[in-house]
Amino acid sequence: MKIKVLGSGCANCKRLEANVKKACEQLGINAKVEKVQDFGEIAAYGVISTPALVVDEEVKVYGRVPEVEEIKKILEER
Repeated sequence: MKIKVLGSGCANCKRLEANVKKACEQLGINAKVEKVQDFGEIAAYGVISTPALVVDEEVKVYGRVPEVEEIKKILEER
């Protein structure tokens, strides 16, 4: 599973990254969480508002920080 957090490195981006790591830990998923801060790469996903969560190259959430429980549901759906 490939998980990416798209964003400039702002407080919300850091919060999303922390929530993703907590969700993975709680689910027992050993996934690498990659931070993407390059605006060209972010734009390539069609994301206009950060932070964004990308799982296996599919944008799942953007423009807000989902809670750990929501992220767990997203990861379980894959």
